[in-house]
This record gives sequence, structure tokens and C-alpha cells, in this order.
Amino acid sequence: MTEPVVLVSERDHILEVVLNRPEKYNALTIDMADGMFEASQTFASRRDLRVMLIRAKGKYFSAGADLNGGLFPDPNETSPSGFRRHYRTRPTSLHPLGDEFEAIEKPIVVAHQGPCLGGALELSLCCDFRLAAKSARYALPETTIGALPGSGGTSRLTRLVGAHWARWFIMANLPMEAERALQIGMLHDVYPDEEFEQRSWDFCLHLAKQPPETLAAAKLAIELVADLDRSQARNVERLAVSSLVFGEEHRSLLAAMRTKLEKGKK
Repeated sequence: MTEPVVLVSERDHILEVVLNRPEKYNALTIDMADGMFEASQTFASRRDLRVMLIRAKGKYFSAGADLNGGLFPDPNETSPSGFRRHYRTRPTSLHPLGDEFEAIEKPIVVAHQGPCLGGALELSLCCDFRLAAKSARYALPETTIGALPGSGGTSRLTRLVGAHWARWFIMANLPMEAERALQIGMLHDVYPDEEFEQRSWDFCLHLAKQPPETLAAAKLAIELVADLDRSQARNVERLAVSSLVFGEEHRSLLAAMRTKLEKGKK
């Protein structure tokens, strides 16, 4: 029996989503997008799941979108507006899938054990945390076929690392090693290959122990303040904090801390 192209499992309040098409370098297909979308819906709807981890089997995290995998309409059978409509409206095209990742008020972690290219990098930019093995590398090769990375590779990457490095990936069409990607702010951490799986999992365990309502507010607030001036950003911050301090999560955690401090004085 053939294994699914996306494997989903759960333990320790973590939903693990594994790209499972190693013989094709985990090139993304519509079936894989369907699997990730279904997993994201499970993650969003269940309070007991605190973190979603996306990783992959094989030497590649992903070679990007499979050009024959059904993710894109045939340009010979549609128009520019039809192409854009497909991007926006099909629930499991890379556009809505990335938007869904950003909208879920829980942390999503992606861990790259090997090359992460094209559409796979674009989808990774929608995640909250990006971890990598030292042997991972990155590229947006769409320029090679006379296109641009159109599922966040232009907009999200520029917002994340600035126009300076976006030009490197898109205009110069050059790859980047994991250590350099860490230096420019595209990754959060890089681990030795032999420690990668365990340390990625340990990071997810750490996240799963954080207060969920606080993480939800943080995810929303950080996204909002990134595009606001200082004054309006401070207002968002005040709103987020004031909504948390009247909640049960804050009250119980504060009471526990006060009890611990009192015991420490004795």
C-alpha cells in the first residue's frame, strides 16, 4: 500500500506534518497542499494541539512546486486574471494555504533538513519559526523560467529580509546556504546535521509549554505592529496586553508565581 504524500501524527501537544515524496525530492503537488491544508484545519480547531511542526523525509525538504502537480493552471487555457483568480480562490493553492498558516493563532514551525526551493521556501515564509540543518540551502529559481516567486516569495521575503537580499534571491537568482540565511534574518536557528531532528523537536516542546492565549495575542500583535508607525504600534501593544491581564490564563500564572516567590522567602 502506497504511503500518503503527507504524513500527520501527534504527540506532546505537537502536530507533526511530514512531506513524504522523497523519490521526487518532495516537489509539491495539489495532493500535498490538500494534506497540509487538512492538517492545518485540525491544528486550528483543537485546543490540545499547541504547535504544528512541518518537516520532510529524504535529502530534500522540497524542490519546490511540481510543475505537473496540479498547483497551477495551464497558461494556454486561461488568462492573467484567470491565473490570479486560481491563486486566490482554490483553498489549497499555495496562496490561501500560506494565508491560512498566518491566520492560525498558534505557532507553526518549519524545519529544513535539506534544500528548500521555490514554492517550498515561499510556504516556509508563512510559518512563525524557520529552523534548519547546517546542510540546508535556499533558492527561488522562478526567474529561470521567466517568472517571479508569486506565492509570497516576493512580498513576504522582502518584508522579512529587505529589498537588499530579496534582489539576491529573485533578480540575481542565486542560492544561499543556511548559515548565511541565518545571518540575514530569514532563519531563526541552524543546527548541526546530527543534532537537527532532536533540537528541532526540543524547540517545539519549549513552544508547547508557553501560555496559548499569550502566544495567540503575540502572533496577532507582532504581525500588526510590523506595518504601523510607532504611535499606532504602541496602541496595538496596549490593547493586546490589557486583553490578556484580565484573562484567566494571566491570573492563574501570576498567582502561581506569587506563591512560588512567597515560598522562596521562607
